[in-house]
Amino acid sequence: MAQTEQTTTAISTTFKVKPKLQSKPRNPSKTLESKYWSSFKSTRIENLVSSIPSIEFSPKSTGRGVFAAANSASLTFFSAQDFSTVSTISCSDVVTSCSFRSDGALIAAADLTGQIRVFTTKSRTPLRRLRSHTRPVRFVQYPSLDKLHLVSGGDDAIVKYWDVGAEAVLHNFQGHKDYVRCGDCSPVDAGTFLTGSYDHTVKLWDVKADNNGKKPVLEVNHGKPVEDVMFLPSGLMFATAGGNSVKLWDLTGGGRLVHSMESHNKTVTSLCLGVIGKEGGEEASQYRILSVGLDGYMKVFDYAKMKITHSMRFPAPLISIAISPDGNTRAIGTSNGSIFAGKRKVKKDDDDMEQDAEYGVLKGLGNGEEAQRRLQRVVRPGSFRYFQRGQGEKAKEGDYLVARGKKVKLAEHDKLLKKFRHKEALVAVLGKKDPENVVAVMEELVARRKLIKCVMNLEVEGELGLLMGFLHKYATVPRHSRLLMGLTRKVLELRADDIRASEGLKLCVRNLKRSVDEEIRIQQSLQEMQGIISPLLRIASRR
Repeated sequence: MAQTEQTTTAISTTFKVKPKLQSKPRNPSKTLESKYWSSFKSTRIENLVSSIPSIEFSPKSTGRGVFAAANSASLTFFSAQDFSTVSTISCSDVVTSCSFRSDGALIAAADLTGQIRVFTTKSRTPLRRLRSHTRPVRFVQYPSLDKLHLVSGGDDAIVKYWDVGAEAVLHNFQGHKDYVRCGDCSPVDAGTFLTGSYDHTVKLWDVKADNNGKKPVLEVNHGKPVEDVMFLPSGLMFATAGGNSVKLWDLTGGGRLVHSMESHNKTVTSLCLGVIGKEGGEEASQYRILSVGLDGYMKVFDYAKMKITHSMRFPAPLISIAISPDGNTRAIGTSNGSIFAGKRKVKKDDDDMEQDAEYGVLKGLGNGEEAQRRLQRVVRPGSFRYFQRGQGEKAKEGDYLVARGKKVKLAEHDKLLKKFRHKEALVAVLGKKDPENVVAVMEELVARRKLIKCVMNLEVEGELGLLMGFLHKYATVPRHSRLLMGLTRKVLELRADDIRASEGLKLCVRNLKRSVDEEIRIQQSLQEMQGIISPLLRIASRR
């Protein structure tokens, strides 16, 4: 105890005395990105016949666009604004995949009969029927840079490259050894695409390569049956989903594995590219990988920082996901025939209000008076009205935020320590019967070199009895014994006369002696056991 008293004197605390062994409370506050993804207010679309294996937004979709969902033997179109049913196309068998053309004028749908049918999106009129697959077709996709061709793959393990106008197969790519379940076309090259199969491999094909479709340009092994593949916006990296993992691969490094994200508990079924900051233009956009799985979770993965930034649970296994081109509408398909559609509410900023006002002037609404009033309400930086804004004004992107520190609520013993009333602080914390806080206050008094003085000034009747009772209970606790055993010895030395004069204190000392004797017996037993076990461990290690 004398050694601990040699620490430097502390100045009055303006903070709480915290126990050293107390675990830190979890911070429940959400990050800005979590708030962004949570701002999609989900609407459940029910009463669909079966599972939703494919969802696709029209490339021209904004808040007033549409998205298509494969549902049993039909392809249903929903409004991206209010999620109402717009129209339905009936097919000959269960639809497995759908894909819009880059201009949104046509949509292709594949089914279990092995057929691919192409419809117009306005009149829903069938234009072409592509028949060559001998087994069910699992994926079909229009290249984003091509309006004349299609890519498809299915259970016959063959990938086909179609001339839609001629209804003819231009290339048959044979390299997979099991069902081809997914594919994606390059965003930078119309003739390059990826395919994923249940043979655990993902292959990169190029229609311009001179190998007669027998060999892929690149091949990687995911390690599990591949459920989905997706190019990243640069076209130089791609993501694969299979098992409970999502993996990133680098094309420039010859198919080098960059990262493996294993956050899902069950099979990952679908991938999608999400975007943050679309309103600020392409330069301000930040892309994220969204994944859904049979565990009912949607995960948001920031592949620039290689970490999960948001996670959301849905009450059903998820098998498909899609995001609108403007990034403000999300649709997730489930295995029980429901769609969780969500729309993000976008607040207009000052620039949008100016544009709307200028549009009102040009259109001549009310001779521009309403538009001028809207322009006057806009508070521009540098103006007197901008300087006179109240504290309730919401901060803009370029504003500097000065956070107001939260007021620290001090306990009674902390307030007394702040006023240098050391004995009162010790008595107050002893009365609360919280051992962690009591030890923390004692350590603070040791740092101030005031603990021994406090012990000497304790009143015999009540205060010294509180201290002796505390020492009886916690002096033999291992994490507190180093401080409390030394303090016990000092109390017995300094207050021996007072203890002899009080029957209550004598009882406390006898109880304390029994506790110490019991602890000594336990330690001796442990040492005997250690003496028996140590030779056996040395013999076992030699063998």
